[in-house]
Amino acid sequence: MQERLRALLIAPPGAGKGTQAKAISEEFGVETISTGDMFRAEVAAGSALGREVAGYLERGDLVPDGLVHELVRAKVLDAVERTGGYLVDGFPRTLAQAERAHDEAVQLGVSAHAVVTFEVPRDVLVQRMLERARREGRSDDDLKTILHRLDVYDRETAPVVGFYDELGVLVRIDANRGVEEVTAATLAALGEALHARSRS
Repeated sequence: MQERLRALLIAPPGAGKGTQAKAISEEFGVETISTGDMFRAEVAAGSALGREVAGYLERGDLVPDGLVHELVRAKVLDAVERTGGYLVDGFPRTLAQAERAHDEAVQLGVSAHAVVTFEVPRDVLVQRMLERARREGRSDDDLKTILHRLDVYDRETAPVVGFYDELGVLVRIDANRGVEEVTAATLAALGEALHARSRS
């Protein structure tokens, strides 16, 4: 049986992860696991977890490592069992999460073929998120929160990109162009990564 794609998407807010995740999922037949969507669903449902994470989301802060890790780990293992692969959008977000997740994935034989980061200038990210807020009415996308989320990304998540770069699995995509161009570049790069890792 052909090996299914296992990949992570790590990029700043507004870089287009959600849009590209849909295209990747359709192309490679894997399930997208989005931490942001999972947490927003829990908040909307009023669950105990939702009440716990609501404050973090409102402020634009990261949800604590322990909560995120256990939730994502269970979803990833379920996806691998059902489809043979996975696509994780928005995790890991800290170096500690990345190191722990990588060690566990290696032990379980489900480490990522590729980790994609979408590169977009900061001013473009801000404009994209402001437009999205107006379009979707998202209360977590006002200017103050947007700038805070980008600062948190630079401080907490940017080192994760370097971690995967050192492991040799990082794919950098210029995402400051049309959606279709970004999609084509992303799918091509992931196809190459999957075939290269499958042959090794």
